[in-house]
Amino acid sequence: MTPVLETRHVTRDYVIGGSPFGGRRVLRAVKDATLRLDKGKTLAIVGESGSGKSTLARILTLIDAPTSGELFIDGEKIEIARHGVSRALRRKVQMVFQNPYGSLNPRQKIGDVLAEPLRINTRLPAAEQRERAMAMLRKVGLGPEHFNRYPHMFSGGQRQRIAIARALMLNPSLLVLDEPVSALDLSVQAQILNLLADLQDEFQLTYVFISHDLSVVRYIADEVMVMYLGEVVEQGSRDELFAAPRHDYTRALFAATPRADVESIKARLARRAAAVAQLPA
Repeated sequence: MTPVLETRHVTRDYVIGGSPFGGRRVLRAVKDATLRLDKGKTLAIVGESGSGKSTLARILTLIDAPTSGELFIDGEKIEIARHGVSRALRRKVQMVFQNPYGSLNPRQKIGDVLAEPLRINTRLPAAEQRERAMAMLRKVGLGPEHFNRYPHMFSGGQRQRIAIARALMLNPSLLVLDEPVSALDLSVQAQILNLLADLQDEFQLTYVFISHDLSVVRYIADEVMVMYLGEVVEQGSRDELFAAPRHDYTRALFAATPRADVESIKARLARRAAAVAQLPA
């Protein structure tokens, strides 16, 4: 089966410096990243800030070209540095950003936000654009009464639902989600993650999920890639990686993440109470 997404030895370099008092140097933000993602699956890319995961996301979403290596989408080799990004190719890859407050045009009604990708990329009549936008609004848990409202009239979770709906309007092959729930409250995070899982089941969507939150990754991912200083240090199935991480950095990353199960929470509370009891009166 042809994978939806494949990279082979992708790197991305940035030239920095060049002032009269210092020479130029090359920063390698992504080093030799190789991955394969099949239809209907989720790959989570995890790592600390500066690990290169967002740079890799920019390559996967055709914003930046790799310095070297190969990128394939639906089996087609992509070379945007030479050929640019065609309208057909742009339809295949969509992105959901971290901040639902900044990703929507505050002057557009929600119906126009959803219909805009159809206006730009298709020749559908206005009535059909509206019908499809209304249907997608329902798919993400909103209703017809929201169609003519402006973004400031919605909560953060509702805005992220709208951003997801907009990304799906063109039936993309790949959806890249860059920290899509990190700006939301915990209860709203759970709602958005459940929505993403339901949409994936219904439409056989393929996700690349960028995150630093391992509890979120454990819930949503099929495969996990761990990045450190631009390098892929470990990758494999979610269950294998969480059960027995092999790389020292992965183990340190897991150890630094508080566990959210009941027994771990009780143990932390007990340690805190014991520490308070030892304080001088």
